[in-house]
Amino acid sequence: MNEIFQGIRPLDYVLAALTSAAGVLLMVENVTASGEDLPHPLSTTSWAMVPAFLLVTLPILWRRRNILAVVAITTVLTAAHVLAFGWITRCGVLIPLGFALAYAVGRFAGARRNQVFGLAGIVVLNLAMLARDASIDTVVSALPVALPGVALFYGIGVLVQNRVSRHSVGNAPVDERLAA
Repeated sequence: MNEIFQGIRPLDYVLAALTSAAGVLLMVENVTASGEDLPHPLSTTSWAMVPAFLLVTLPILWRRRNILAVVAITTVLTAAHVLAFGWITRCGVLIPLGFALAYAVGRFAGARRNQVFGLAGIVVLNLAMLARDASIDTVVSALPVALPGVALFYGIGVLVQNRVSRHSVGNAPVDERLAA
């Protein structure tokens, strides 16, 4: 059991708690809302969507261990949530979660190929979520917010990773720097 939580830092717990709490609040709002003011009527008001959405938000806890797996699991669970519950509001949590995932891809994915796969997964995540979001007119109307935000946070993650890499190389013992 201890291995599951190995390598998780306090900020990871905070990020997972914030996204999960926001997700629970958003799903409760979906359950209790009338949905009259939304571009698309709500498909369901089932309480089952609350714990199901927690499965979507919790994987970010393991972003440092395997960001590609986290992106893949989050994307698949989002698609399953969309298929299971249809038209409800998810964008208020999943767009910011996509930003956090994009930062983590830039920071932790490593090789360029992994970064491309991670970013592609985040684009699919956004498309899956926006396909049936009751608060969004069309997928195209939300993409000008979602995709530039993903690009911005990815860029920040890459900058931080480059800075950390340069800093750690500069502090390495002389013998290790010569071996590289």
